[in-house]
Amino acid sequence: MPATFSGWCLGCLLLLLCTRVSGESPADSAVTTQDSNQTEVNSVTKMQAGHESSGSAVATEKLKPASKQNSQSVSEHEIVLSGASVEKNVPVPSPTKVDLTCKLDENSNLKDPQVTWKKGSGTINHTSKTPNSWTIQVTVSDSSQLGSYTCILKGEKEVSAVFHLQVPKIEGKEKPVITYEGDRAVMVCRTEYNPKDWAWYMNMTNGTGRVPIDKILPTDKFLIKRQYAEVNRLEILKLTKEDSDVYWCEASFDLGTSEVRFELRVLSITAPLKPFIAVVAEVAILVTTIALFEVYLKRKGKINQKAFLGDASSSRQRSKP
Repeated sequence: MPATFSGWCLGCLLLLLCTRVSGESPADSAVTTQDSNQTEVNSVTKMQAGHESSGSAVATEKLKPASKQNSQSVSEHEIVLSGASVEKNVPVPSPTKVDLTCKLDENSNLKDPQVTWKKGSGTINHTSKTPNSWTIQVTVSDSSQLGSYTCILKGEKEVSAVFHLQVPKIEGKEKPVITYEGDRAVMVCRTEYNPKDWAWYMNMTNGTGRVPIDKILPTDKFLIKRQYAEVNRLEILKLTKEDSDVYWCEASFDLGTSEVRFELRVLSITAPLKPFIAVVAEVAILVTTIALFEVYLKRKGKINQKAFLGDASSSRQRSKP
């Protein structure tokens, strides 16, 4: 018993010495171990959470929609056919997707037609259809996809819907631009779309063909102004007769160019007076002719009067005994 008690006391003494040497209590040691274990658990938990977050991020990335640069909007165009063929111009300024639909009017006499889509001699399959409409989708990535797409409905008779996919047209002035020497001429072209660039050209009379106005001709005489993105104008100052020529306005789009023609006629200052001068000349000629005719009649009358008086005098002399 005393030996056991002494052994127990010796063990307690050794434990106390070890605790003081290490500088921490058993309770602290227990807490430290628990904190260490908890840290390991937290680390593992964070790693698992990190893997889950990464997986969630990947899943979210997969669900993200395509950016606007990769996605293309779809424009829709439709032609309703009743009894006659119809054509429609479809402006395409940039790469896009186009849905073309030919639809049979409900009141049409054409029943259960055979429908064929074509571009040139090639046949195109329907993208979708209903009992009375047929649709194809055209992906326009470059100018080779532009052109005429025809929907042919064949039954008792044949009718067709033709879609002309083309670069947008620009508007100008069909009639000649007429002005006078010393004045200025203004030519304006516009479009409903936003071109990438505008350019003006002039036909050279020396046979060299078109020349770009902004690169060759003097800028103090030829002024190019872009009022809006869709509107461009050319001003020509201090006009001379040599400026009479053909001018071209050109708009550049992603899929090609479009142009419009202007004809400029420069007249001399006296040109407006020419019709008046011609009328005055005609009046003067007419008045002169009338005056000469009156003079002629007066002279002729005097001659006739003298002849009459002479004949009367001769008759009196003969009648005397």
